[in-house]
Amino acid sequence: MPAIGDVARLAGVSKATASRALTGRGYVADETRRRVEAAAARIGYIASPDAASLVTGRTKNVGVVIPFVNRWFFGEVLEGIERSLLSAGYDLTLYNLAQSGPHRDRVFDFFLARKRVDAVIAVGVDLTEREVEVITRRSKPIIALGGTAPGAPRLAIDDRAAASLATEHLLKLGHVRIAHLAGAGSGAAARSVQGLRRAGFLQAMDVAELAPAGGIDDVIEAEMSLPGGYAAALQLLGHPGDRPTAIFAASDEIAFGAMRAAERLGIPMPTELSIVGIDGHEYAELFGLTTVEQYPGEQGRIAVARVMRMLGEGPSALEDPGGAESDVEWTPLATRLVVRSSTTAAPR
Repeated sequence: MPAIGDVARLAGVSKATASRALTGRGYVADETRRRVEAAAARIGYIASPDAASLVTGRTKNVGVVIPFVNRWFFGEVLEGIERSLLSAGYDLTLYNLAQSGPHRDRVFDFFLARKRVDAVIAVGVDLTEREVEVITRRSKPIIALGGTAPGAPRLAIDDRAAASLATEHLLKLGHVRIAHLAGAGSGAAARSVQGLRRAGFLQAMDVAELAPAGGIDDVIEAEMSLPGGYAAALQLLGHPGDRPTAIFAASDEIAFGAMRAAERLGIPMPTELSIVGIDGHEYAELFGLTTVEQYPGEQGRIAVARVMRMLGEGPSALEDPGGAESDVEWTPLATRLVVRSSTTAAPR
């Protein structure tokens, strides 16, 4: 079996230089690195991650906790994280996190705390103080991408501002009877993504001195999915006399479901009903949906860049747009209003 010494002799470098070139730890000139990599490939040498871990104390592995793997946003974020970790020479271990219960506790108390990961990225989940402490007291950096994590750095769009922007777009078009299809649990969890989007909607309506169509108590909550939006919109639009002229949906997938419900009920869009969402889903253009775009793939890349800096990996090839002062603060991420054919001026 080839050893690191064989690689070093073939490349004409010391064993220490060969090791640095293959592990990425420490400076090696690009030409030397390429020569070492070519030598390793020629004789079939593969660096042992376990051996490197004994020397460096690092596993070159990042744990990612995520609530869904089959929804667009989370899939896009995960792809961005995976690509960036691979380019940094790191592996990824994925944990599908339940809302609560013994399974969730085991993820933090055993798999993340005791298993060999160097850092944790939590995507779109609301962590408790205890869960954050379980990771940080073992000197593992943790960062939240969306969701909340008390005491840990957080990357997220300004959900409240994005919701206000979407609602203001409808107000500027002359709509006064505007309904909100809120994410499930928005009323009970004020700091959650769905809670912040609900608050942004209510804030914009309050500034305009308007009440939501049907009143605040009738803001309808829905699962943030196409079927959830479809069911909620059928409930909202089922009574012709009380119909709003516009809907702000807490996600693009809810908006897609609302559009399908309006079609089933024979409501012309956008002449009698305008709909706007948030997320910038890959199908938004296909549906002609006006939305506040965010960029989940880029968000995943930024999260990895921040984790690399927290691990002391230096600038590497990954750009981290946040400064050191943001380690325990919220770093806002980019959004943009994109107007399409699902919204138009309010009917007379």
